[in-house]
Amino acid sequence: MLLEQQIKEVFQYQKEYFEKLSTGTPRTLLNEVDLTDYHVKIITGIRRCGKSTLLMQLLNKVNYFNFLSFEDPRLSQFEVNDFFKLERIFQADNDLEVYFFDEIQNIEGWERFIRILHDKKIRVVLSGSNASLLSKELGTSLTGRQITYELFPFSYSEYLTHKNKDQGINSFEEFLESGGFPEYLNSNNRNVLIQLFNDLIYRDIIVRHGLRNAKVVRELGVYLATNIGKEFSFNNLAKTFELGSVNTVLSYISFFEDAYLFFTVPRFSYSLKKQAKNLKKIYGIDSGLISNLSLSFSKDKGRLLENMVFVELKRRAKDIFYFRNKGECDFVVSKNQKIENLIQVCYELNHDNLQREVTGIVKAMDELNINSGLILTMNQDDQIVKGNKNIIVKPVWKWMLENASIRA
Repeated sequence: MLLEQQIKEVFQYQKEYFEKLSTGTPRTLLNEVDLTDYHVKIITGIRRCGKSTLLMQLLNKVNYFNFLSFEDPRLSQFEVNDFFKLERIFQADNDLEVYFFDEIQNIEGWERFIRILHDKKIRVVLSGSNASLLSKELGTSLTGRQITYELFPFSYSEYLTHKNKDQGINSFEEFLESGGFPEYLNSNNRNVLIQLFNDLIYRDIIVRHGLRNAKVVRELGVYLATNIGKEFSFNNLAKTFELGSVNTVLSYISFFEDAYLFFTVPRFSYSLKKQAKNLKKIYGIDSGLISNLSLSFSKDKGRLLENMVFVELKRRAKDIFYFRNKGECDFVVSKNQKIENLIQVCYELNHDNLQREVTGIVKAMDELNINSGLILTMNQDDQIVKGNKNIIVKPVWKWMLENASIRA
């Protein structure tokens, strides 16, 4: 519990601090968040990807707002009943229009207060770094009354704007190496990414879930980063890290996913039972972060490119699978249970790999009854026709800029 005066001091400090901050590089998501209706808006994403900056950009779209970030250590004793003190502070400061809360999931019982605000027709925007906590807890109180948005590190188009660069292979090669975390792009200091990884492991996984073996969790994270784009077995991970139980590994992987650090991709099957039993693949949130965690990626740009395509598909809110049967295809892309595309990723098509890459996607097209597919490369444009199958070859950087707002 905190005194009202203590809360007010933090509120005023944060208000003065945020009023001095630059609104930064405009995020594409800015135009998608509609503040005119009364759905509770939830913005989730990995730490340091720019959620606070996006909030600042949203603040500029309204006349009156109130804001509080619960990341402030001075609010560590804040309890659910203190929200009513906070509301009095908000009301005294300015007219009611929109309430913005950052990392509100740190406060136990927060969703009950948000329900009260919603019932009072006060518009609310929440942001946080844990997808499960925000959506699950709010879902029990406001089912169907919230809209969730996911923010990722900079896309290629946002990178171009942030770095004031022109589109093309040269800037894309830089983006592939650096990734899209704003702070790292500004400093070019790899310690920023290493510290981010450590914070994610400790704050979002170890502390949040009350785990005791921090060393194993960190080693598991580095192992996953080293094996991006590869199949993995929960049983083998349990044995490798001597965790004893497959359920423990399942929990750890789910914690990584909730923190937006890693993502699992299932093997495509029309049978949900087979899909659950098949091996999964692992991908990471950002190519720069992965490169700095795993020295093996210094020469393996093909898997970095594949990972970047995966993240872009996630950004576009697609359902993603991989295909393996008589052939292999990197991504089966669907939306609302309808297959939209098949994508193969290859750094460069050449004499040695052309038949393998084309055969893999054609086998998937045959089995899934699809007549068109896409092979994404670093910088090749082409078209391959096999019978009634049409395969477009396109550079990843061009594909990433489709439907994006970019610098001309």
